[in-house]
Amino acid sequence: MNTQLGHPDVVNALLAAIRQSEKQMISFRDFMNICLYSEPGGYYRNPNSKIGKDGDFYTSSSIGSVMGEMVAAYICSQISTETSSDDPIHLVEWGGGNGRLALHLLNEIKLIAPSIFSRLSYTIIESSGFHRGLQRQTLEQHIDLIQFMSENEWFTEGSRDNVYVLANELLDAFPVHRIRFQDRKFQESYVSWNAQEQIFEENWLPLDAKPLLDYIDRLEVQWAEGQVAELNLAAEAWVGSVAAHMISGSCMIIDYGDREEELYAAHRHQGTLLCYRKHQAHDNPFIALGEQDITSHVNFTSCIDSAHRSGFTTCTLQTQREFLVEQGILQKLQDHFDPNPFSEVSKRNRAIRQLLLSDQMSELFKVFIAKKKR
Repeated sequence: MNTQLGHPDVVNALLAAIRQSEKQMISFRDFMNICLYSEPGGYYRNPNSKIGKDGDFYTSSSIGSVMGEMVAAYICSQISTETSSDDPIHLVEWGGGNGRLALHLLNEIKLIAPSIFSRLSYTIIESSGFHRGLQRQTLEQHIDLIQFMSENEWFTEGSRDNVYVLANELLDAFPVHRIRFQDRKFQESYVSWNAQEQIFEENWLPLDAKPLLDYIDRLEVQWAEGQVAELNLAAEAWVGSVAAHMISGSCMIIDYGDREEELYAAHRHQGTLLCYRKHQAHDNPFIALGEQDITSHVNFTSCIDSAHRSGFTTCTLQTQREFLVEQGILQKLQDHFDPNPFSEVSKRNRAIRQLLLSDQMSELFKVFIAKKKR
């Protein structure tokens, strides 16, 4: 077998799934799910570094503590206006990564709002044992506040008041269906194994799955011949499930993506699927299996529609830059000269500028907030 394909456990899991399928091929959605989440070699399951200099990409929480501070400022402002002084507060972070965002957020709440901090519980929804271990290490000073749960465990609990859900770069990693508009009909991507070439190959079959056709029908898109796109059904389902387990509170999603008119525009003829490895981006998901991230942009129009259908009363969508400025990031920018580029002041100023620069994360990343009132 071609040893360059990727993690052997992931390759074997893919081969087993293909051989067991009636068509001798699996949907791209199932392919992506195995690459990212199969045990033990899937990208989000194996112990390889993923975030930061030694990983494959940076997140906002790996660029200093500022993002966590801004999220804390927003949450505290909402809690102050929406709850009474003795109500318990439930913070829930989905997919906590290495735990740094939770650390920065909790440190800031403790500093700026000790009365709120005293009422907090913090739940991290994490299915990876490896990442739970990282989170326990990072959050050791707050460990008494924190409980770790699986998605199913949280969803089996009853609905609660004053729930504040945070999902930072979560939805972009949900497995997606890949479609193509060809000869005025829609096709779906499937993956097969070419034994002679020892490679995985993409195949396009007529699309006949009703959930996908229904999703497409809801899109107000003028499709171009040969246009490829991703459909993230799991994202809108997730929004609905979260809403069902909240009586009051808010859900904040921070991710890269856009409204559907931009996401499926003509200039995105090949879709938005991207792979990241060692800080290099490319569009070939069929190599380095289990050893590279596979993502696609979030359709925030779909998330907004799902939120409204599910009982959220108000929704806002803004760029990360707009959100940060609204929460007071400019007041944190210490604009004075420091000859030492490695000083804490200089490092903090660089982090703030990196979060705000339009050619970095600030415009591509969006902050979606859905609120629910009793």
